[in-house]
Amino acid sequence: MRNSNVLISGASIGGPALAYWLNRYGHTVTVVEKAPALRLGGQAVDFKGETHLSVLERMGILEDVRRLQTGGSDQEIVDANGRRLAVMPGEFTGGDLEIPRGELSRLLYDRTLAAGCRYVFGDSITSLTETEGGVHVTFEHGAPQVFDLVVGADGIHSNVRRLAFGPEADHVRFLGHYYALADLPQRFGKIAKMYNEPGRLVAIGGPGADVFFAFASPPLDYDRYDVEAMKRIVIDAYAGMGWQTPAVLDAVRQADDFYLDSISQVRMERYARGRVVLLGDAAYGNTLGGFGTGLAMVGAYVLAGELAAADGDHQVAFRRYEEGFRGYARIARNGNAGPFLAPGTPGRIRMRNWIFRYGFLLKLMLRLTDRFATNITLKDYPSMVRR
Repeated sequence: MRNSNVLISGASIGGPALAYWLNRYGHTVTVVEKAPALRLGGQAVDFKGETHLSVLERMGILEDVRRLQTGGSDQEIVDANGRRLAVMPGEFTGGDLEIPRGELSRLLYDRTLAAGCRYVFGDSITSLTETEGGVHVTFEHGAPQVFDLVVGADGIHSNVRRLAFGPEADHVRFLGHYYALADLPQRFGKIAKMYNEPGRLVAIGGPGADVFFAFASPPLDYDRYDVEAMKRIVIDAYAGMGWQTPAVLDAVRQADDFYLDSISQVRMERYARGRVVLLGDAAYGNTLGGFGTGLAMVGAYVLAGELAAADGDHQVAFRRYEEGFRGYARIARNGNAGPFLAPGTPGRIRMRNWIFRYGFLLKLMLRLTDRFATNITLKDYPSMVRR
């Protein structure tokens, strides 16, 4: 097969999923990850509908995901006195299958590592120079190498996208909100609960991170690797908020694992440029939109399958990947989770809660998400195995 030596940037979900399929079709795969080790934290992720489950089944990991699933947990929406106002059911947040992000990441990593994929942690791409027969890649620490193809599966702040397509500001649209996750040194009860004041949400308990924040804000200038600075931003943003928030903020000060990021949307006219192609959030991300993991897994299946069907001809494969996947990924171009999670007025908070108090509204929303999640026909790609 042509173009058999592939570099993937990003070892979260999309990168290892693509590594699995490329390895199965006979490619030699290297995955480079900026973090010093596999990132095992984060919120639970979910899969919805026949399309997502079919990809998991074709990968041979559906039963493993079922075994590791959290089952989806109901979340109480409470007022400042802790009185229940509504219940967000597990089927809304957890889809058909919900699994901790770290467990899925470990599962994919273990499978691909055992299959012969190479992982390089603690390093990052610094330049991409396309030549007639490949891409010359330099790294922050490792020696330069030439690869046939390079894939950016490195998230909404993709380094590969910046190097190949231009500045992040040209492709990422800020949606007016931020979110934060923290694993706390103490628990705040077993029942998942969430509390709102206009423009702010705090949620505790349930699977994944111990606390989740979402809040409205103008654009913020901060170092995404300065944990203490990010903590100060959240603590300042939640000053004066009621319910259990002061105690939660005290615990945040002691948290070792803390993450803050914007709620943003990626808009790309093309997913590929030459021998470089984007996958997952790097190409069609929409933060907290509820489809990111599914899009990355299905996208990996389609991208690798098109390369196999084209016998490694990247120009043909990348074009078919874009043409066949853009309609499915369109859901990532719409919607903004920020106003839903952190409505801007008391009236809008009440309206959001009505969705969960009145069953017909919830059923309508679930039908819409199911339709979006299955809006693609999966091809049966060549049944090739690595020799």
